[in-house]
Amino acid sequence: MADVAREVGVTAKTVSRVLNDEEPVAVETRARVMAAVRKLGYQPNLMARNMRVGARDAAIGLVIPEMGNPFFGTVAGGVESAVRARGLTLIVGSSDETAELEQSLIATFLARRVSGLIVVPAAAGHHRHLRSERMAGLPIVFLDRPAVGLTADCVVSANREGSRAGVAHLLSHGHRRIGFVGDVPATLYTRRERFQGYRDALGGSGLPFDRSLVESGHDVEATALATMRLLALADPPTALFAGNNFASMGAVVALARAGRKDVALVGFDDLPLAEALDPPLTVVAQDPAGVGAAAAELVLARLDGDRSKARRATVPTRLIVRGSGELPPRR
Repeated sequence: MADVAREVGVTAKTVSRVLNDEEPVAVETRARVMAAVRKLGYQPNLMARNMRVGARDAAIGLVIPEMGNPFFGTVAGGVESAVRARGLTLIVGSSDETAELEQSLIATFLARRVSGLIVVPAAAGHHRHLRSERMAGLPIVFLDRPAVGLTADCVVSANREGSRAGVAHLLSHGHRRIGFVGDVPATLYTRRERFQGYRDALGGSGLPFDRSLVESGHDVEATALATMRLLALADPPTALFAGNNFASMGAVVALARAGRKDVALVGFDDLPLAEALDPPLTVVAQDPAGVGAAAAELVLARLDGDRSKARRATVPTRLIVRGSGELPPRR
């Protein structure tokens, strides 16, 4: 508002009267103010104003790819816990992993004048359309995956490092033929990083990359079929690394169907009841609640006036040893 006032040569109070359609303001002055508003891309943020006076209806918008994925449900819980402590409401929408729906949800949140925006980018999307909001000072944080075409804050897991540690764990138990099941070719940042971690671990042990040991599957059933294809090879893998929680579930299903308890398995992402499996599942566990809380803290810091350069926060993963990843190679 102060920028608009300086552009026109009037007071901020006059700008406020124009924007709120209050009298008295001369017609010419009103026209000049509105021209400056358009020129500068100013948008009065009613939610931010409410926050300053302590209102309870200020909101943070969160866009996630899918409601049914336990990972993103826990992420949302981490965000909500952090923003609730500041009297903010969390509004959540699912993009169904499509760029079009993601942009539609973002437009809806912006129309509601949310005080901050947290986005898990959909596949094949871009975020150049948020440049004006970013330049205007709206706190925008990208979660789990960086923005495309926009420099902005983001919070990610240590995907490559975690994947490398999981495969290195299998290598340390004597495995040399380690299969990979997951989304390949990888288009999303998380998938690319985890697949690269798999390759890094093999290369670090002097093992060549064998494309025949890589199978793709997106959901549980597709990954189960992918695992069965690996098991049917003339020289099958003695161990498997699953690139995400659905891939882990698919691999577990395939091994159970085949009656195989001699194939080592490490999954990326923890699963409910992982300890109850036979053998219990060894995983590279993310911290989804921590990822959500870190994103929320970045938004809150921006709302509190932090104007430093955009930064990336990386939340560590940890290897949870339970049994499936410690099976020795078949003799």
